[in-house]
Amino acid sequence: MPATLGKSPAHGMRNNPRDWRIEDLKAVADRYGIEYRQQGTSHVSFRDARGNMLSVPAARPVKPVYVRLFVALIAQQEERNE
Repeated sequence: MPATLGKSPAHGMRNNPRDWRIEDLKAVADRYGIEYRQQGTSHVSFRDARGNMLSVPAARPVKPVYVRLFVALIAQQEERNE
């Protein structure tokens, strides 16, 4: 993961959405209880507890637009947990 991590990985992603790998997103998803799957495809599907879904291309690095969408999914999950 890039060295911009502050309080949490999601915080680091929010501040610097560049140079993240799909493995980084999977690790953060595990930390926040977001399910993901990649069944032999070029995309990884992330799903939060409410059923909100995000499909991210598994290209390296992940494009910033997908990192921002992933951070928004994390934020929704955090709101639910509060």
